[in-house]
Amino acid sequence: MLSDGPEAPRPLSGFRLADRQRVVAVLTDIDDTLTEGGRLPASSYSAMERLRASGRLVIPVTGRPAGWCDMIARQWPVDAVVGENGAFYFRYDELERCMHRVYAKPAEERSMDRQKLDAIREDVLREIKGVAISADQPYREADLAIDFCEDVPPLPKSEIGRITEIFARHGATSKVSSIHVNGWFGGYDKLTTSIRLLRDAFGIDVEQMRERVVFAGDSPNDAPMFGFFPNAVGVANIRHYPGQFAAHPRWVTSADSAAGFVELAHRLLSLD
Repeated sequence: MLSDGPEAPRPLSGFRLADRQRVVAVLTDIDDTLTEGGRLPASSYSAMERLRASGRLVIPVTGRPAGWCDMIARQWPVDAVVGENGAFYFRYDELERCMHRVYAKPAEERSMDRQKLDAIREDVLREIKGVAISADQPYREADLAIDFCEDVPPLPKSEIGRITEIFARHGATSKVSSIHVNGWFGGYDKLTTSIRLLRDAFGIDVEQMRERVVFAGDSPNDAPMFGFFPNAVGVANIRHYPGQFAAHPRWVTSADSAAGFVELAHRLLSLD
């Protein structure tokens, strides 16, 4: 269980109507927040459609790769997507029929980073038994994703910690999601790029409007978002990571994963 201290999440039922009606944007993690058992159910897709139809921005913020994010930005009912833990944002302009791709680092730096990430890849595979490089790695532009439970048998927490230690040994940043350890070089993360996107693409001064932006997530790599947005929401499966959050969300759903996101969407759209 999560702690019962002053920072412990409160039931989503406490999110007041007046505050919900002021929400202008819903940012959301994908894996185990929008998905259930690795699949995106129709209920999550419909929830995004309904939120967007209500006039709110809908923006996935994910560790998933550029190749996936290009498709998500084009085909999902979303306004943009932040990918690879903040390495970029993609925004598809339907009127111009043009994809806007904005990266945290220039192409030359990403190329140099890739060589250093390749060295980390070799160390991880040599030193940690049972891991694999994520199956979506070929579609990544800026990071290295180590699979510890998506397509391999789940690794113990101690081995996941050893993976993060290897990234640190090389001077890289790493974050643990519900399925991967993602590592990269650079000072960006989900939060910094989300702020940049909201400001540059949609004219939202996040510092002044942070209470009007909701972020939904489920795992320790979402902690910067939980700590920044006063009305951040954890789906109920955050309880799988006791003591691992640097910051907790203010609210928590009663349901896990996709059902939790649908619960959040219903709460935001409800007039009760």
